[in-house]
Amino acid sequence: MKEARLAKMGTMKLDARKEYSKVVRERYWEAHSKKEKSRILDEYCANTGHARKYAIRKLRARENPGQKGRKKRKPVYNGEVIAALAKVWEIFDYPCGQRLKPLLEGETDRLRAFGELSIPDEVASKLKRITAATIDRRLKHQKEVLHLLWSKGRPKPGSVLKQKIAVRLTDWDTAKVGYIEADLVFHCGASTLGTHVCTVSATEISSGWWEGEPILGKSQDHCFWALKEIRKRCPFVWKGLDSDNGQEFINEILYKYCAREKLEFTRSRPCHKNDNAYIEEKNWTHVRKVLGYLRYDTEEELGIIRDLYRNELRLYKNFFQPVMKLVSKERIGGRIKRQYGTPMTPYQNLIQSKQLSKEAEERLMQAYHPLNPATLKREIDAKINKLIQTYEAKNVSQGTNLHRHTEPRMVTSFMIQQATVRLPS
Repeated sequence: MKEARLAKMGTMKLDARKEYSKVVRERYWEAHSKKEKSRILDEYCANTGHARKYAIRKLRARENPGQKGRKKRKPVYNGEVIAALAKVWEIFDYPCGQRLKPLLEGETDRLRAFGELSIPDEVASKLKRITAATIDRRLKHQKEVLHLLWSKGRPKPGSVLKQKIAVRLTDWDTAKVGYIEADLVFHCGASTLGTHVCTVSATEISSGWWEGEPILGKSQDHCFWALKEIRKRCPFVWKGLDSDNGQEFINEILYKYCAREKLEFTRSRPCHKNDNAYIEEKNWTHVRKVLGYLRYDTEEELGIIRDLYRNELRLYKNFFQPVMKLVSKERIGGRIKRQYGTPMTPYQNLIQSKQLSKEAEERLMQAYHPLNPATLKREIDAKINKLIQTYEAKNVSQGTNLHRHTEPRMVTSFMIQQATVRLPS
């Protein structure tokens, strides 16, 4: 059969086949019924020797590539929706689609009421029902413009390490509200020498509620004072405290305080940083991404950071930044499949836990309703700019070259190997 088709094709020259295909294609597209198209296909295959499937592709192809084919479906999310989506995405500090979707459902109407979004009801309805995958797909260009996408082949922070080290959780029941993880973050720049600002960072494991307090230096007394200030601001009762093995936490002052207040005091294993995975994550998203890695060592800088922590930053992070809680974890072959629940803000987690007193719930609700996330974001940016200006003015007054690259010192001065001293021979 194949030889017969080749013989038929050989009887018709190439130019003749092209002209013949052009004429038959026009007849094929003008045909209105399936039977008529089938007869045209039979005729074409008989005259050219082409296989039927090839003939169908040949005749269905348009002669002019620029000619319109099938009518495209009208996009559901037009430019007006994408512009509003990008604005909300910026207001909430560029979260991923999974974390932005619940915010769109709950905060779109509030942003319109505050005057931050001037959109019609139709656009607002589309924002509320857009899926997480569509959010990531529609915001791809904006992410590329802001350089928020990691380049291909570049390792993501901690991804390799997390696969190698097993997560070690405490013996606490993480469904109960009140268990705290605490850590100390240095703002020392390239050198740990001298006195500099440190952040005492604390997070509640069940809800993700975060509080921070800056101190000058890392003494035990200052760290203990900061923890007590943090405890005053928390809307829940503390039940336990977990820290690393630093002397700022492992000391008699804090130990006796926890025993007196009936707090369960635990510590992580030495050299096992991922034991405190909850607070280590907050150290990056709530401290480092906000303040960076510069050296802050003056009272003026300390005051700006303290004002930021006690007001706008804690409100913005706890009321408008959803967290994803792990629901289940299952090993399938060599991989671990993790399933996460619906992202919710720490405020929503505390309200839904039903473990707060009525007075505490009422205070949280009263604090939430008048908050405008866009206003908080602008005030945070203004205070960060003020902090950077203060830092630059400090370095200019000290004669420091801000453009000179400073190599970080990996060991302190007393750990550097000294030259060998020998007796004269």
